[in-house]
Amino acid sequence: MTFRLLFVLVLLKTSSGLAATGAADTARAEFETGNYSAAVKTVTAALSQTPEDASLHFWGLRSYYELRDYGSAVTHGERAVKLEPHNAEYNRWLGRAYGARAEESRSFFIARKVKQAFEAAVHLAPMSIAARRDLMQYLAEAPWIVGGDKTGAREQIEAISKIDAAEGHLARGAYLAADKKWQEAEQEYSAALDARPNQIESYMEVAGFFEDRKNAHEIQRAVDAAKHIDPKDPRLDYYTAVGLILRRNELPTAEKLLRSYVATVPQRSNYPSHRAAEQWLSRIGR
Repeated sequence: MTFRLLFVLVLLKTSSGLAATGAADTARAEFETGNYSAAVKTVTAALSQTPEDASLHFWGLRSYYELRDYGSAVTHGERAVKLEPHNAEYNRWLGRAYGARAEESRSFFIARKVKQAFEAAVHLAPMSIAARRDLMQYLAEAPWIVGGDKTGAREQIEAISKIDAAEGHLARGAYLAADKKWQEAEQEYSAALDARPNQIESYMEVAGFFEDRKNAHEIQRAVDAAKHIDPKDPRLDYYTAVGLILRRNELPTAEKLLRSYVATVPQRSNYPSHRAAEQWLSRIGR
């Protein structure tokens, strides 16, 4: 092989890699704006040129997951993990895709894969609270026949607490809620607020829990604290509206906030659904 030919081949490989990186960035941007179908098109087109790019398969997984096409999400997730088996986030999201697919198809076989993927994520990133929370939730809620293990769940809670005390309260609250020990769970979620987490998702979890418990005071506490982290997060308007409706106060404001939420905020698995917003709107006139 001549030097010139070798140089050309290296150039082609480099430009192909740069193109794949650009496509992954584009897909991620489309994903972040809620345009999941566009992200899928971007990923599909790019994979026809660079089928071995794990990041493209990851954004395919994430986008199909939001579109609730869990079979396609699993396909892309498995490919991403095969290409980059040591990536903890790829394993974690594959576990989530397995979980959604198992629930959809009621498959014990797929359900067993959920635990394996979450365990892999924790092994690869032992300081990842997100990975430990996903594993804890699975162990706490899954039947024993597919790997449910209350003792293992409590071990994950202890590990999380050692990493971050506030997140430990959240994990313990979620565990107690799964057992329907509502009073104890409420105490843990309130303690999490008192501990002042530094992640917006922590406050949103607290607000979501107290939405279910119809506790307007703690919802507002979560919203007020979250504003110091990210005052522009659109979920703040949703939870503010929920608190107002529960208190039967400023109902026109609550209605305006919820209608704006439905009209402008894309559907996302970690956001309150548009359906939930419509249900709260229906309570305004009661």
